[in-house]
Amino acid sequence: MSQTEVDRLMTQRESGVEQAARVLPLRLRSGVMSLPEDRRSQIEELRLRVGLPMAAVLPEGERALAGPPVTQQELEQLLELASRASVHAVLDQLSRGYLTVQGGHRVGLCGTVALEDGAVRTIRKLSSAAVRVARQFPGAAEEVLPSLLESGRLESALILAPPGLGKTTLLRDLVRAVSAGEGAPPRRVGVADERGEIAALFDGVPQLDVGPRTDVMEGCPKAWGLMTLLRGMNPQVLAVDEITAPEDVAALVSAAGCGVTLLATAHGAGREDLSRRKLYRGLLEEGVFRRLVRIRREAGRRIYEVEVLE
Repeated sequence: MSQTEVDRLMTQRESGVEQAARVLPLRLRSGVMSLPEDRRSQIEELRLRVGLPMAAVLPEGERALAGPPVTQQELEQLLELASRASVHAVLDQLSRGYLTVQGGHRVGLCGTVALEDGAVRTIRKLSSAAVRVARQFPGAAEEVLPSLLESGRLESALILAPPGLGKTTLLRDLVRAVSAGEGAPPRRVGVADERGEIAALFDGVPQLDVGPRTDVMEGCPKAWGLMTLLRGMNPQVLAVDEITAPEDVAALVSAAGCGVTLLATAHGAGREDLSRRKLYRGLLEEGVFRRLVRIRREAGRRIYEVEVLE
C-alpha cells in the first residue's frame, strides 16, 4: 500500500478536528487532542498568533487554550506540514494567503508579503495562522431542499450568511443530495471549487462526499471553472462558493441563460443588503436566482430561512 493510500485511510478514520490538527506542530497538536472530546468536537477554527497562546473558535466565540505562546518557528513548522514539506509546490496558493489541505481543511496565513514584479509571490516571516475545520454534515440539506423544489424542478438558489455560519457546509450537502437524487430525480452537477473546500480533491479523489454524479473543477478561477464545466461536462446543475467578482456574476448569468440550475453562496445579511451592493444587484435584477437561503445562528444552532424571489 502506498503512503498516499495510508494517509487517505487515516484521514477517513479521523474526526474533522483530528484531521485538521495534523498540520500543527506536535506540541500544539497535543494541546488540541488533550481537550475533552465533546469540547474538541465543537472547534470551528484554531487560531495561532506569535507571542500568544493558541486559541480555538467555538460556538460561543474565541477562547484561548492552555499552554505557552506560539512561536514563529512553530508557524514555519505548520507551513512545512501543510505543504507536505514542499512549500515551493504551493506558492500559487500561498500568494492567495491560504492553503487547502487533505480533508478539505483551510489554513490561512498572515505575515510579511513578498512581491515579484508587483504581484504577490508568497508570505514570509509568518505572524499568525488560522486553521478552519472542514466538517461534513450529511443531511444538512434536508431542511432546505424541499423549499428549493417547484413541481419537482430544482430552482436556482443563493445561500447568504456572514462568514463562519456554514454556507459551504450547506452548499456541499445540497450538491451531494441533488447528485444522489434525494427528494427528486438525480442530476448531473458541476462544481467550480476555486479554493478546494467543497470537494477537497486529493490525488483526484473527493475527500468530502459530493455525490455520485458530480464533476469537480478545482483550483481555478470560479468564472473559468463554471464556463469550462458548462461547455465540457453538460451539467444540469452548477455550484460555486463565494461570489466575489464581476466575472463570477457574468458567468452565472451566462449559465442561467443556458437553462442550468445554479447553487451559489455569498457573504451578506439579507436581500436588502444584496440590493445595496452593485455586484449582487445585477443578479437580483436578472432573476438568476429564484430562492434565497439565509443562515443565522440562534441559541447556538443554525437556522435556515428560505425566501422565494419573484
